Amino acid sequence: MEVKNQCVKWIQDFFEENGKGCNAIVGVSGGKDSSVVAALCVEALGRERVIGVLMPNDIQSDIDCAKLLVNHLDIKHFTINIKDSVNGVLDQLSLSGIEISEQTRINLPARIRMSALYALSQSNNGRVANTCNLSEDWIGYATRYGDGAGDFSPLAKLTVSEVKEIGRSLNLPKELVDKVPLDGLSNQSDEEKLGFTYDVLDEYIRTGEISDKKIKERIDHLHNLNKFKLEPMPSFEYK
Repeated sequence: MEVKNQCVKWIQDFFEENGKGCNAIVGVSGGKDSSVVAALCVEALGRERVIGVLMPNDIQSDIDCAKLLVNHLDIKHFTINIKDSVNGVLDQLSLSGIEISEQTRINLPARIRMSALYALSQSNNGRVANTCNLSEDWIGYATRYGDGAGDFSPLAKLTVSEVKEIGRSLNLPKELVDKVPLDGLSNQSDEEKLGFTYDVLDEYIRTGEISDKKIKERIDHLHNLNKFKLEPMPSFEYK
């Protein structure tokens, strides 16, 4: 697949310019995005330069998918359970008299996972992979400074449909490529929570075509509401 080959070359060029000899550090959730990124890095750098990091928050119901991926690729990997870190921050917030919002509970684990990835990266001569895709970024379905962070981003310009095609071309297990993404909290799928499918979103992103006016309005609203996540931090210009 041409796009896959271009992506592999891009990763090679990135490491040649920004981390010659460094390792790719990939947070492995067991979903399609982290699986594809890890597999691309293996093809680009060799399995000896890719490190997978499993980061359950206490018990992860689909941890077997993450284990399947690292075993399939035969890459070095570590498991870092973030439960104590998450609870420690939440406990300190409560002790300070802060009423903890649901959004805080949702986003904190993602930010702690990114801290863990960078801590491990600095101790393993690494560069941290961002595993977000264009479809999710388009509607803000990523945590700023959480899974939205990283040093290099192979999938940022690729839709969910395109990521799946790359996964198939990399011969990843079908259960990883076609796994239904869940939010990890409500047992709802991403698409159930969003109110539209990724196929509809991907078609809209690539062609501008969409038949349902209400879904178009919702996608446009989410995109405009979350564009700031994809833009550089505003900064004062000293003159």
